[in-house]
Amino acid sequence: MHTTRRNCLQLAGAVALAFATSSAALAQTQELRVGLIPSEDAQAMIRSSQQVMDQLAEKTGMKVRPFVANDYNGVIEALRSGKLDIAYLGPFSYVLASSMANAEAFAVAVTKKTGTSAYHSLLITRKDSGLDSVAKLQRRTFAFVDPTSASGHLFPKAGLLADGFDPEKHFSRVIFSGSHDANIMAVANNKVDGAAVADRIFESAIAKGLIKGEDFQVIWRSQPIPESPMVWRKSLDAATKQKVAAALADIKGLPWGDQGVLNGFAPTNDKAYDVVRQTAKALNLDLGKMK
Repeated sequence: MHTTRRNCLQLAGAVALAFATSSAALAQTQELRVGLIPSEDAQAMIRSSQQVMDQLAEKTGMKVRPFVANDYNGVIEALRSGKLDIAYLGPFSYVLASSMANAEAFAVAVTKKTGTSAYHSLLITRKDSGLDSVAKLQRRTFAFVDPTSASGHLFPKAGLLADGFDPEKHFSRVIFSGSHDANIMAVANNKVDGAAVADRIFESAIAKGLIKGEDFQVIWRSQPIPESPMVWRKSLDAATKQKVAAALADIKGLPWGDQGVLNGFAPTNDKAYDVVRQTAKALNLDLGKMK
């Protein structure tokens, strides 16, 4: 009698545990929270990625909720605290997130426009300014994007230093505008003399008619920078990871922000961003103190 009762209790406990486990798994996959770095203003970022978010929802069967923070660190912090499941980060913000938020790169966008998974940082000035070299920017004003932006700060700062130009000493004033678009317009409107910007965002602004290409000159171009990755928090369940990776790989023919028309997302890994870590090391940046 006691044995039968004990077995019944064990069975009931096993059923309850299985139900709780399956309920937890269901809760994990009902909503996918997606973080987007603010390379444009928040509303523009959401608009430019909406079609991809819709396809991601359709292909995974999950509700997709996009989130854009005020700055890059806001997305990293949301990943760290478990408020996001996946995120689109810049190369340097990913390196920080991998160190601080247990994030892992898993895919990069491949577009029909370039077919590559790399881009460049540019330093731009107005053509009518006469500032046609890095040396001529001495005692001038300059805009970076964000302290944790690869093409908007890390790589151009390293490039300037390699040319013997120390931004902290040689510019008369330095600002961080918060977005690539803001940097372009700051130069266009004579708010600053020069700025750093990602090549694809600069080209996109010209294509959209926001600026005229002939009004600007590019006075420096970086080495190739590994493409901005899609990342997930490592603690995300394996089934969701597999579902998300498969869905992104299959999204084609849709615009993806400033990168152009998608030809899917290709797999990537953490090692692809070692060049970013090496650049940070060359600048003596302590990743643990960047937040």
